[in-house]
Amino acid sequence: MINSNALATCLRSIGLDDWPQDLAPLLAERLSTKGHGDYERWSRVVASLAGAAADPAEVRELLLELSPWRKGPFTLAGVEIDSEWRSDLKWARLRDAIGPLGNRNVLDVGSGNGYYALQMREAGARAVIGVDPTLLYVMQFLAVNSFANDPQVFVLPARLHELPLPARKFDTTFSMGVLYHQRAPIDHLRQLRQTLRPGGELVLETIYLPGDDACAATPENRYARMRNVWLLPTLAELSTWLQRSGYDDVHVIDTNVTSVEEQRSTEWMTFESLREALDPDDPTRTVEGWPAPHRAVICATAR
Repeated sequence: MINSNALATCLRSIGLDDWPQDLAPLLAERLSTKGHGDYERWSRVVASLAGAAADPAEVRELLLELSPWRKGPFTLAGVEIDSEWRSDLKWARLRDAIGPLGNRNVLDVGSGNGYYALQMREAGARAVIGVDPTLLYVMQFLAVNSFANDPQVFVLPARLHELPLPARKFDTTFSMGVLYHQRAPIDHLRQLRQTLRPGGELVLETIYLPGDDACAATPENRYARMRNVWLLPTLAELSTWLQRSGYDDVHVIDTNVTSVEEQRSTEWMTFESLREALDPDDPTRTVEGWPAPHRAVICATAR
């Protein structure tokens, strides 16, 4: 489903000449029924979209087969995909505060279905390589990009640590909504640095704990009903992590408390969402008693 020749050309233009060969076995395994039992069904959906482009009703039914849609919104062939996340709101908060993306090579870690990767291309990035381990999201990206056919943006079914690192070729690396899912968050920050040229920009978006002290805490069981949240730092602690992981000029460009208008259930994501994760009597707290999700965007320069 991924155009291997176009991907190889794109990677080599970034200076990653060894990546096409090194990644080929991993991509072949993931883009198969070994990667997920629904791969063939999802592939048929993506392949069918080209022939359905003139019929919005058919396009809509096909796209719904790739639910749940977490990131968006998208408008494809007259069809509005109302995703769980209003990702456009987050992008609006950060797009003018980060460094210019014009003519830059960008890595998008935890790319999901590529919503932000496509925004990065629209903002002028020369090439964008996204990585995400969830095959459904990769298939959603392939569905979306089947309409644009942009040969300079890809989402690969891989994790950051599975890439051939170090490879300090990217001008900008994004890690959005990934850090708090890492058992070893400092290792993640160091791996991100291994993707950036010296002087390249890291754009990190993550949940943090409010407070002035430099500290971090681990939820005993769940945070906002998520089991895979491992360590939540304050902004002061996160700044220290970044500095000790090889970054300078660490600065916060946005803080925001996630609202139930920004993250919610929809027809395109019918499962429970943020509202059910908050204390109904005190929505400033999660159902487990933690502060509701405070999110920050931090920029830093790789040494």
